[in-house]
Amino acid sequence: MARGTLGVIAGLAVWFIVVTVAGPIMRAAWPAYASVADAMTFTLPMMFARLSIGAFATLVMGYVTAVVARHSMVATLLSGVVLLLAFIPEHITLWSKFPIWYHLTFLLSLIPLSYVGGTIASARRSLVPAKA
Repeated sequence: MARGTLGVIAGLAVWFIVVTVAGPIMRAAWPAYASVADAMTFTLPMMFARLSIGAFATLVMGYVTAVVARHSMVATLLSGVVLLLAFIPEHITLWSKFPIWYHLTFLLSLIPLSYVGGTIASARRSLVPAKA
């Protein structure tokens, strides 16, 4: 139980670190993005870039959660559920800023991508030979 809880906390922390680091990098590397970021008037490529960052962060979250929680799929899925529950109210407040497909893509991918990240961790574990 404690490992599962620590796994969820570590996974969520990693998700926020990835997103927090990626945001300023994208602003610095993409001046057009930086110019519209505060108003959130993103072009289609910008929305895809944001979704890609979220997807990558969610995969990493699932991976880290699985590793810390000793490959507990319950903990891995729970981290996706927690993220989903945290972002539903946020997306409701941003509903008019983005098209519905954007909201649905982000929200509906959180649990499956956390699962895939956990599955990747488990697959890597099975490839590593056991210590003698």
